[in-house]
Amino acid sequence: MALSSIMSSFWNDFLKVAANHPFDSMPADLLSPLDLNSDEKIFPNVPAAPGMPCAGEDIDKIAAISNSIVSTIELTVYYSIPCPYTQMSCTLSLAKCLTGSIYRRGARRWRKLYRVNGHIFQAKRFNRRAFCAFCQDRIWGLGRQGFKCIQCKLLVHKKCHKLVQKPCSNEHVDPIEVKDDANGESTLGRASSVRSRAEVEPPLPETPPAPAPAPPARPEDLEPGSQRQYSLEDFELIRVIGRGSYAKVLMVELKRTKRVYAMKVIKKALVTDDEDIDWVQTEKHVFETASNHPFLVGLHSCFQTPSRLFFVIEFVRGGDLMFHMQRQRRLPEEHARFYAAEISLALHFLHERGVIYRDLKLDNVLLDHEGHIKLTDYGMCKEGVRPGDTTSTFCGTPNYIAPEILRGEEYGFSVDWWALGVLTYEMLAGRSPFDIAQAADNPDQNTEDYLFQVILEKTIRIPRSLSVKAASVLKGFLNKNPAERLGCGENGFLDIVNHPFFKSIEWEMLEQKQVVPPFKPRLEGERDLANFPPEFTDEPVHLTPDNDTVIADIDQSEFEGFEYVNPLLMSLEDCV
Repeated sequence: MALSSIMSSFWNDFLKVAANHPFDSMPADLLSPLDLNSDEKIFPNVPAAPGMPCAGEDIDKIAAISNSIVSTIELTVYYSIPCPYTQMSCTLSLAKCLTGSIYRRGARRWRKLYRVNGHIFQAKRFNRRAFCAFCQDRIWGLGRQGFKCIQCKLLVHKKCHKLVQKPCSNEHVDPIEVKDDANGESTLGRASSVRSRAEVEPPLPETPPAPAPAPPARPEDLEPGSQRQYSLEDFELIRVIGRGSYAKVLMVELKRTKRVYAMKVIKKALVTDDEDIDWVQTEKHVFETASNHPFLVGLHSCFQTPSRLFFVIEFVRGGDLMFHMQRQRRLPEEHARFYAAEISLALHFLHERGVIYRDLKLDNVLLDHEGHIKLTDYGMCKEGVRPGDTTSTFCGTPNYIAPEILRGEEYGFSVDWWALGVLTYEMLAGRSPFDIAQAADNPDQNTEDYLFQVILEKTIRIPRSLSVKAASVLKGFLNKNPAERLGCGENGFLDIVNHPFFKSIEWEMLEQKQVVPPFKPRLEGERDLANFPPEFTDEPVHLTPDNDTVIADIDQSEFEGFEYVNPLLMSLEDCV
């Protein structure tokens, strides 16, 4: 249906309602029909994102019309029409299309910085010889044991950074005064000053760039029992199926077996510092762990080129919950209960293995061809967390970040149960629990800082249309006090299992995938991409050519040992 016909139909229905309702508060210029045959177009092209205006769009006029209908008549006219953004049928109101809350938002990591006497220290890992400017000992050990001032480049131990008394200088930092004591040993005049990086570190010879990884051996060249390695030449790139803050996801086919996989591609140039490198390694480790659970996307293999890192993972054909929510608006309670229960099992599995997920959202919950869920994207995970341990990294997707993270407190597994509460609310209510009425019209309320303030201070209102049990589980997960949150008490996960909302769930059968899902995605074949957003699948599938200048600046030694092949999947492929 042409857009002019849609707007004409909208206007005709609007006039029918207007005949029986007063319009004293409606602007007079809005009562004159729009000339839809003129050169002025309301939607001349596709918006960049849901809720965003098109180039040249008269957003104020459209918003005024829709707001007048909703506020004056208290009525929303719905259509089953091709959406200008998704090109698929939807039942969103015009006002909802303009200010909808169910849309894709990328996860973010905020760098953890430590401020001491004007210095802004960031944790670093040093591959070369580096010495602490405070105690003069070598900085070494596992992980990021050194701190580096991002302004004056001063290097100190993690344990020494709070003892630095010399103010930060972007130019010259006086050296530490070294004195000989009575025994002839050198001591440091700690109260005087600190040394700059250039004075602490001995001069290093120029190191040639690391050689590119050797091409993998062909299967026929491998000795019996040796592990096969993969490269980009082993796969046919078929289509783009997703894109995140740090990576692109492709649908690919392994040429040898004709099996279809998803391939997550990360540019090494975007992995700019030690924190990014650690996160990539963490994601790889969690992918390996996740291969043993039915509700987590597992790993097939990893390999690299001089410019990119590649994760070959399971291809989950049913699309993500975000895609389905944008078309169904809200889910029946039985559907939401089923998905929340399977997600709970996946989170519990990760927590038992010391992993905080930290990025649960509609985009990261996939549906397989049968309708079971699978969590994906482990780039925000924190591993190695034992019972009672906490962390403090500020990261996540803004709408799902727990209050304790925003307050700057140490936190543990509690943040995942908060995010499950937000996601369950979205499934049941069709909107975020932190939506603000008229926020789109007020720039001061349409900011990230204001969203964080709302998460911290706003009382979450549960829609009256929900059942008592659904309202109870939402209040339990969305408790702003992590100690009182559902899943965080003495009984932990058992409190979730025994909650009345999940009374009808047979947990053991569910974990064995013996419960029939309430919804099965419509698929016509193994390569059917009908459940993936066209803004992804319409992208060109090729990878941009390598830039030799960029590659020369990459320290390839940071990615040593990245290659991996899942032995379980390898044995399955060998049976083909």
